[in-house]
Amino acid sequence: MKFQRSIALLPLLFSQQIVAEYDNEAHAAIDLIQRQWYNTETGLWNNLWWQSGNIVETIARFGQYDADFKQHAANIVGNTFEKSGNQLGANKWLNDYYDDEGWWALGWIASFDLTGDIKYLNTAIDIFNDMTTGYSTPCNGGIWWDKGHTSVPAISNELFISVAAHIANRVGDNVRDIYVDWAYRTWEWFKNSGVVNDQNTINDGLDKNTCKNDGKPVFTYNQGVILGGLAELSRATGDGRYLEEANKIVNGAFGALTQDGILTELFENLDEQGAQFKGVFVRGLAALQHQSPNGAYVDFLKKNAKSVLEKARNNDGVIGTKWQGGGSFSTTSHSSGMDALVAASQF
Repeated sequence: MKFQRSIALLPLLFSQQIVAEYDNEAHAAIDLIQRQWYNTETGLWNNLWWQSGNIVETIARFGQYDADFKQHAANIVGNTFEKSGNQLGANKWLNDYYDDEGWWALGWIASFDLTGDIKYLNTAIDIFNDMTTGYSTPCNGGIWWDKGHTSVPAISNELFISVAAHIANRVGDNVRDIYVDWAYRTWEWFKNSGVVNDQNTINDGLDKNTCKNDGKPVFTYNQGVILGGLAELSRATGDGRYLEEANKIVNGAFGALTQDGILTELFENLDEQGAQFKGVFVRGLAALQHQSPNGAYVDFLKKNAKSVLEKARNNDGVIGTKWQGGGSFSTTSHSSGMDALVAASQF
């Protein structure tokens, strides 16, 4: 399904007049990741796949409200759109993993919000249509992790909810209910599946044989993606109960995944996949804050950004995995810290 719509009809998510405390630092962090890891020929950062979709979303979101950065952001996402689609065995950002597809879809939705160019929204719709083919798990709902049907994780289902809800808020009334229904049905299944535990945190997924909570670790990104999805679903439906559910998950994450108010992964020896996780959480929390303002969330985002700046950077300015200081340094640890600065700069 292709859709034509004027960007003028869309609600403004950010004000381009915002002057915020962490703008300059966010600019500097993005400049560093561009200089050190961006390949203009492939459109990817350090030949990373789903993480590059995350970086697209962060850059596009920052460009939405920062007028000085808007054109630069549009140039970056435009080049990545032109060059990256068929990299690393993908076909127009489609591959064997539904979560990979979801990250790219959110990146292109953010690019649509930034530029108003319908090609980005239509691409996200194409990706989502492919994701729907995975809605065939033995657990009475939800999508698989991959096209080989090896597992039923939280992350692919959270991304599915979020992409559907985001699209619903950007298409015409004649089709928006299709996407609202996908988001609504999958969220109802998700919250009742057992993957959300008694502490209001989300484990890694369901055991595909028993369809019960797999008891695997609680990771920050599994808490973060659903926040943005529920914020968008609340916008789409006008139902504040989705925000209440999101706020419960935030409180659960604050209890389980922070140390002295700083976001902390349970396992800090992270590779280039896990090093991206914390950035996903703060990006989701910022999206929720725009829809459901809470002073405690702003304080949290600013405290974490401050710690990133004062404690987590090495001599080259690269941000490490541990925002309290230390850890390892990589493209995705820097990208994650960049998310903290961009999130804090919005408020």
